[in-house]
Amino acid sequence: MNLLIIFKVALVLLLLFIMFNLARALFILVKGESETPVSHFLGRRVIFSVLVVLFILVALGSGVITPNPRPY
Repeated sequence: MNLLIIFKVALVLLLLFIMFNLARALFILVKGESETPVSHFLGRRVIFSVLVVLFILVALGSGVITPNPRPY
């Protein structure tokens, strides 16, 4: 498989996991009855968001993806 496709699939899966954790935190916050605190899921979301940013920076540095040279 192409490395770019693997990168894109991994990035999409990480973003979906971030959205899943955000939805779980919202559900627990609204419902109010859970043994797991909301901060657990929000903290997980922050950690995976940092991981996504680092993943993109490593891919830019290694040349897997290239930035748009002319953004307008």
